[in-house]
Amino acid sequence: MKIMRLNLAMFFVVSFILVSCGENKPTEKVEIETAENADDFQYMTEQFADIKIIRYQIPSWDELPLQEKKLAYYLSQAGLAGRDMIYDQNYRNNLAIRRALESAYKNFDGDKSSDDWIAFDTYMKEIWFANGIHHHYSHVKFQPEFSREFLTGILTKSGASLSDDLMAVIFDPAVDAKKVSKDAGKDIVLASSVNFYDPDLTQTEVDAYYKKKMADRDTERPISYGLNSKLVKGADGKITEQIYKVGGMYGEALTEVIKWLELAKGVADNAQQAKAIGLLIDYYKTGDLHTWDKFNIAWVEDTTSVVDFIHGFVEVYNDPLGYRGSYESIVQIRDLDASEKMKVLSENAQYFEDNSPIMDEHKKEKVVGISYNFINVAGEAGDASPSTPIGVNLPNANWIRAEHGSKSISLGNIVSAYSKAGTTGFLEEFSNDTSEIALSKKYGKVSDKLHTALHEVIGHASGKINPGVGTPKQTLINYASTIEEARADLVALYYLLDTKLIEMGVMDDLDAGRHAYDDYIKNGLMLQLRRLKPGDVIEEDHMRNRQLVAAWVFEKGQEENVISKVKRDGNTYFEINDYGKLRALFGDLLRDIQRITSEGDFEAAKNLVETYGVQVDPEIHAEMLARSEKFDSAPYGGFINPMLVPVVENGEITDIKVEYPEDFAKQMLRYAADYTTLPNKN
Repeated sequence: MKIMRLNLAMFFVVSFILVSCGENKPTEKVEIETAENADDFQYMTEQFADIKIIRYQIPSWDELPLQEKKLAYYLSQAGLAGRDMIYDQNYRNNLAIRRALESAYKNFDGDKSSDDWIAFDTYMKEIWFANGIHHHYSHVKFQPEFSREFLTGILTKSGASLSDDLMAVIFDPAVDAKKVSKDAGKDIVLASSVNFYDPDLTQTEVDAYYKKKMADRDTERPISYGLNSKLVKGADGKITEQIYKVGGMYGEALTEVIKWLELAKGVADNAQQAKAIGLLIDYYKTGDLHTWDKFNIAWVEDTTSVVDFIHGFVEVYNDPLGYRGSYESIVQIRDLDASEKMKVLSENAQYFEDNSPIMDEHKKEKVVGISYNFINVAGEAGDASPSTPIGVNLPNANWIRAEHGSKSISLGNIVSAYSKAGTTGFLEEFSNDTSEIALSKKYGKVSDKLHTALHEVIGHASGKINPGVGTPKQTLINYASTIEEARADLVALYYLLDTKLIEMGVMDDLDAGRHAYDDYIKNGLMLQLRRLKPGDVIEEDHMRNRQLVAAWVFEKGQEENVISKVKRDGNTYFEINDYGKLRALFGDLLRDIQRITSEGDFEAAKNLVETYGVQVDPEIHAEMLARSEKFDSAPYGGFINPMLVPVVENGEITDIKVEYPEDFAKQMLRYAADYTTLPNKN
């Protein structure tokens, strides 16, 4: 799972930990940061629509030995070689649309100050940012603000064209309107245009297919059915899987990926890592999910490599039913000093499990093999780029986590770049009083890091499923990701007011935990609504999770006035009156959510999410949008990747240099030119 954008230093963000563990997601950075750019490096390069583009640096790159530089370079090339796959996974027409529009974008020589061109420029960048024509977070299709006639004209001049059907896709809001739908009142397979299922497949048909397929499954070590395939229906009505493998679906891209992985295997940090890369290559050649499990075991047991990686069809949150993994790649370099300081959390994992407020029968008797590292990203691709997690926990298979352990990472240079590309004023605008501001300035960095670490390392690794109960994606279905993220967040919140963290030396004062509580309630009940348009409901899992948790504890604590909603000068603030009672409420909700997960209680999960996580308070939403207008900072951020450039002498690589591109569009056009591996239709 991943944690998606962050809660650090002096900025309002919410950890959404996309941890890759079972049905987990990466941690994300959510709200607006306070700028703290103390060097000359230009972090933020531009803003368009609701997006800001940021650059990040790779610390201590020049100190790496050549072998590790080569390893990072080959792994980053392997990641980029598969870039076309995420576009095609996100929507069946993405590649055709993107390539035609890129041709027009590159060749346009007309007036670039016109309203039509400016709107087209924004639309093109939105597609690049989202890896397709649907928003990366809300999943709603982008609506162009240029005319059809303008697009036809610039396409014709560039020698490109789009069929009438594809022009309708772009301009008709009703056609394939949403990439992923979580609307409980709809057939969520039919309502989702993500390219994991044939367009005419229904949820009933998919459920029946997997019910039959899983009838004889290994309940102790189940393979991840559907993770690397598309489900299709033939003319005879028979449903089959098109497997992602060499010689199968995406075979051309995977052949290129394997070429770079073979080179990476030759310069692996150690024999265990070479074994893992070899198994990954075998998996891409065969599509065998048993080999995928073997790879994950070998990968998680490699705990010494300085250069490491995430690569594959990993996270399932783009699938409305939670089966299919989106392609992603993250190349990472371990920060040895920072990792050493925080390893105490994983070393004390059993303490957290034993002292959790969940029921005893849902606790693990022995928590094994959790490794936690601070890393610096050297390159990202697929679903991890340009919008990146800030924390990840993998593998996702619960049985591998239980028997072999897991790896958790925090993406240090990504977090740092976010903090240095922020804005000022949000803290003062939305804090209830000066003491809250002071807590944030003093403890923001440490509480954000701890929240992310506890969410990833302890939260996703905690608890167990009752014998005979299926995985959350089988039992909780479309609510699995929301419930899992809530579970991990609640573990983190519960322990952020535990004096054990002070004893461990990772926190100096419980005020750091109190600051985390302040931020979480504000974000869950108000700040994150900045991402929605008037009238929208919440469908994204991380946003649902945050509102669910915050709204539940707010309601349950009303009788004892645990949290007050304060009105002052027409503005709303939230004030926590009793942190101890709030912690107890977090524990109560955690106990229930763990029970739901352990027992596979779909109806209880549905009731929690639909009651507390979906509907938006329209007055708070309108106020949030109005108060945010004064701040010139987009609510979403993503990144331009550094370029790793080989230095070649006499046919041999003698060094790898790092360059830091400044232009987002130029990087996207270069990627399109250098890493085209798939046809328009797959």
